[in-house]
Amino acid sequence: MHIKIIRFLYKNILKRILFLFDPEFVHDRTTTFGRILGSNRLTRSLTAKLFKFTDPVLIQNIHGIRFENPVGLTAGFDKDANLVDILDCIGFGYMQVGSVTLHPYEGNPGKRLLRLKKSKSILVNYGLKNIGVDKVIERLSKRKSTFPISISIAKTNSAITCQLDEGIADYIGSYKKCLEAGVGDFHTFNISCPNSHGGWDYNNPGDGENFADPDRLSKLLDAINEIAPPDEDRKPVFLKLQINRSWDDTRELLEVAKAHGVEGVIIGNLNKDRSDPDLLDTIPDGQKGGFSGYPNKKLANNLISKTFETYADDFVIVGVGGIFNADDAYEKIRLGASLLQLATGLIYEGPQVVHEINRGLARRIKADGFRHLSDAVGADVKRR
Repeated sequence: MHIKIIRFLYKNILKRILFLFDPEFVHDRTTTFGRILGSNRLTRSLTAKLFKFTDPVLIQNIHGIRFENPVGLTAGFDKDANLVDILDCIGFGYMQVGSVTLHPYEGNPGKRLLRLKKSKSILVNYGLKNIGVDKVIERLSKRKSTFPISISIAKTNSAITCQLDEGIADYIGSYKKCLEAGVGDFHTFNISCPNSHGGWDYNNPGDGENFADPDRLSKLLDAINEIAPPDEDRKPVFLKLQINRSWDDTRELLEVAKAHGVEGVIIGNLNKDRSDPDLLDTIPDGQKGGFSGYPNKKLANNLISKTFETYADDFVIVGVGGIFNADDAYEKIRLGASLLQLATGLIYEGPQVVHEINRGLARRIKADGFRHLSDAVGADVKRR
């Protein structure tokens, strides 16, 4: 009952107030508040009593990592590791910190967040804003929580890192620091940020010197494998992919990832196609960025199902894009996602949505006759 009350209060009062203010202002105050909540044992305990939901049917062991449930916070929301001690209390099964880069970056100029209310989306143009990997590691080394954390690693937003060798060196510099500090239960390489130097442009797909290119990705993964610990000590490596690419182009990247022993793929990053029929809002002229949320749902689901169909035995699939309720989450699981990530759903639905999704998933899994979440993964896809 208390979850229904929290939902009512958020949707009818708090959200209306928050949406009167600039979204970046609200986001910064929210992460500060979350950091305060996570710093105190009493507030952590009270938050967990209000929000946390557990059920054995949701627990998974993936590459030696225990996930209490499949719902994670996607990269881009907690760039600087402010929320690492409170998100497990809200009910998340894991989270992604970052994306972090070797050098700090203040973010792109101009407006960096814009609510697209009709589309249930957020236009994002942060450009990999973060405090840098050293400070993030310092914060992570002091965390109180024990739930799984992935560090999303990107290359510093700079014209210099568009060059192949410099870009690889930037990725590897951050990765080395994370390995040496022992932070992160698994590491994600973000090769798909659309809002940075060399970022992939939907309208000009040949532009940009990013690593969502088979040859460049192969060289990056070679460098990662050179410094990765031996297999018995290696932490899983995941790749975050674009969703505005054809299946043939995506499959080329997956073949490279498979050849290099990548354990998982995250599908996917921000949408750049402003002609998408699910984008119902008018974006101001000159406003840069990619958008999240509901308009990403169909694109992500299509790539998730195709990836599972062909590579179910090769990759753990993480589904991102358009998750606002348990039905959205369960659809991605039945299409092949073992893990999920969201952020926009949290903004539009409220903090109780994580509880609602996990409770709803447990009910749906049992109602469909599955003994465990893992039995439902890919249930709607015919594997090759």
